[in-house]
Amino acid sequence: SDAMEPVVPVNFTSKMRSACFLDHRGRIVTDALLWKRPVGADNDDDIIEPPIDANKEVEYLIDVPGDAADTLLSHLKKYKLRRSRVKISDRSGDVSVHAVYGTLNAEGTPPGYVAAIDPRHPSLGMRVLSTGGDTSDEKGNNDAHEKRRLDFETMMSGYFPPSNGTYGVIRKLAGVAEGSELTGKTALECNQEFLNAVSFSKGCYLGQELTARAHHTGAIRKRVMPIIVVDVNTEIPRPWMMAHMIQEMGPDAIGPDSFLDVGDGDIPPPLPKISAPGAGGIVAMLMGSVLPLPKEDAEGEGAEQSDSSATVTATAEGSEKVAKLQKDGEILMDEVAAVAVPGAKIVDKKDGKTIGKVISAPAPGTTVILAQMRLDRVGLLGGDDQQWSRTNRILIGDGTKELRYLPYMPLWWPDIDPESGKENIEKG
Repeated sequence: SDAMEPVVPVNFTSKMRSACFLDHRGRIVTDALLWKRPVGADNDDDIIEPPIDANKEVEYLIDVPGDAADTLLSHLKKYKLRRSRVKISDRSGDVSVHAVYGTLNAEGTPPGYVAAIDPRHPSLGMRVLSTGGDTSDEKGNNDAHEKRRLDFETMMSGYFPPSNGTYGVIRKLAGVAEGSELTGKTALECNQEFLNAVSFSKGCYLGQELTARAHHTGAIRKRVMPIIVVDVNTEIPRPWMMAHMIQEMGPDAIGPDSFLDVGDGDIPPPLPKISAPGAGGIVAMLMGSVLPLPKEDAEGEGAEQSDSSATVTATAEGSEKVAKLQKDGEILMDEVAAVAVPGAKIVDKKDGKTIGKVISAPAPGTTVILAQMRLDRVGLLGGDDQQWSRTNRILIGDGTKELRYLPYMPLWWPDIDPESGKENIEKG
């Protein structure tokens, strides 16, 4: 209707793109974000969108996770031709990286800053490079990154309050692995084609043979995905109850008049598809991170006093339940953090088989981990004999306590073809 607000498009830009570096075996060295700009550019106004003048010297800033930076630098230098004009250097001390959430506007940056919406997915926010200015403070200290961080926080404080560490939490809730978490794995198993980091139409590149073969033939049997780890006595949230029913009944048994029909004859996917904020909300509920009901003033006479007393009693009971949930949640987070270390195997107690491997420790304050999971064991690939079950029981790493896992599909995932484990082109 006329009263509806217009949809604001996400303004992606060609000055920045996601990428993935592979070795000669086709295995990932690291992912990265590439910034293209003329040498000496100070902010967005100096960035020239293609075609760039051939007479201008161009540089690429490779925005790479710190745990993989040295590995990538060695990798690039290994393949640099001796007489090449290309220069490769570490600019980590000259540039700081920030992320901003809650806006799709990455235009009009001030001098010393370059910004763009994260090309992997808008849920990862606006990416900002801080490149200029004097990095010494009033006392003469020269901690460049700390000075840039404080300057950026001061500049943005009137609009976006600082919250250090938010990027790492949101990234994991969104199901995005990066840096050394990906090292040694194949691009498609790590969803790089879904994150706009792989091209199947460009010319030759290192590792192309394995990547192209995996894309055009065979099946992808494992993928990196987020899972929520809960206690076996935890009540299963409704999205996973529905997923269990969908997988148990099968799509052929669910007709257009079924209560699971979401309209136009479409059936929900075999696993919940959840955004990062949605996943955070579910975890908060499971961990008891909610406020108790507000107390009502015990005023009035007779029946009013009786009703008020009942309300206070109910509120006290609710507060005790919340406190118990929070305590149990803290204990569970500690238990999961102790066993869900990178490389730890996830074993299904039903048959003793390994169904996944942890690639990233839990996001702070949660029990959400990133794991490379077998798609058939989460109901996304194969026949009816291997399905995800709401009554599953698993062991993680060296742990002896039985836990339960709730897998979900990130919002940016396309529909998955159950025959190939790749994007379902008919529905995508």
